This record gives sequence, structure tokens and C-alpha cells, in this order.
Amino acid sequence: MSASTPKIVYRFKDGVYINLTNRCPNLCTFCIKTKWHLDFHGNNLNLEGQEPSAQAVVNALEKKLAQSPFKEVVFCGYGEPTLRLDVLLFTAHVLRGWRAQAKYPPFTIRLNTNGLGNLIHHRNIVPDLHAAVDEINVSVNAATPEEWRKLVCPAPGYEDGFWAVWDFLHDCVEAGFEKVVASCVDGVGADTDAVEKKALQMGATFYLRSFLDGND
Repeated sequence: MSASTPKIVYRFKDGVYINLTNRCPNLCTFCIKTKWHLDFHGNNLNLEGQEPSAQAVVNALEKKLAQSPFKEVVFCGYGEPTLRLDVLLFTAHVLRGWRAQAKYPPFTIRLNTNGLGNLIHHRNIVPDLHAAVDEINVSVNAATPEEWRKLVCPAPGYEDGFWAVWDFLHDCVEAGFEKVVASCVDGVGADTDAVEKKALQMGATFYLRSFLDGND
């Protein structure tokens, strides 16, 4: 594990990324956090159970956004951001306020998610997300329930999450986000052609992610 201070907010390429939690209902066979000790390109993302408050996230963002140009702010760490929905929404609305005030150059607000948010919260959270973020990337990762369970290794209570993920993607497309992406990891056993076909039929954009892309 990295000896450096855990990062709430970190940079990658043209993005500023927000690390809200290390918790996730899945333990994907391809998740690099199981191999790289929660380190990403020199950033220690191991929160060690100390999840940041909404104000801590906002404070960290203000420092990071002032440092250099960026094109997007992304909710994506080594955990599922929708597990901390209240903090996610609060932070996204603060970002929207800053953008409206032209506090920073124009930027996009994106959420990377495993698509289980509705199942986690036992309600449809898509309207809340649509009012807060611009783009959504849903890691669908499989075209069949059997393939999905084998690849993502869901926790008890989420074994039938495959259907929730694709329903979530459908709801996001219907909600009219600026962009809805269905992603799948290449080279781990998924039928990527079938996933792409299903995603495009639903009206989403398809993204085939390389196995070692990390949080891209």
C-alpha cells in the first residue's frame, strides 16, 4: 500500500476525479484495486474506511481545480460512488453552481458507475442524477446474467443485479443526459460484441475499455 496521504480528489489526463468511497457491491475479477493496492498512477486512493464528508470533498476540489486546466470532473475512485448518493449530489450541485458563475473554464460533470444505484437505494435515482451530472458511464460488462455474475462477483443481495444494471442504463438514456456510455472491459471473457449490440439498441454509446485502463 502507498505510504502517501489518501487522495479525495486526484488528476488523470484532462480530468479531475473524485474518490468518495472504496466500498462496492461487486468484486469484479478484472478490478485492478485487488492487484494494485488501491493505487492509481501514483495516487493513493485507499481511504482506509475514512470516507470524506461533503464539505471535505468540496474543499479538496477547490484546491485541485485551481491548480491547472481541466475539461471534466468525474465521480470515480476505487468504489461505487452512488453508495454515497447524498455526498455525490451535494458535490455535483456545488460544481454546477461554480460552472454557472464561470468560476472555472467550462467543464463537464461525469459519473462512472456500476449501474446498481437503483438497487442500492431501492428506488429510481436517475432523476436525481439527471439534475446533478451531465454524463454517465455505466459499466455493464456483460450481455447475460450468467456472464455478469461470473465477471463481477456480486455481493449477497445483488446476485440478480444484471437486470438492474441494464434497466438503469435504459432509464439514463430515457432521461436525456448529454451522454450515456455503456462500457465493457476487453479481454476478460465478456462477449463484447453482444454487449455492444445491446447497448447500441438501447440508445447508449458503447466504450470497450482496456483491461488496464484503471479509472479512464
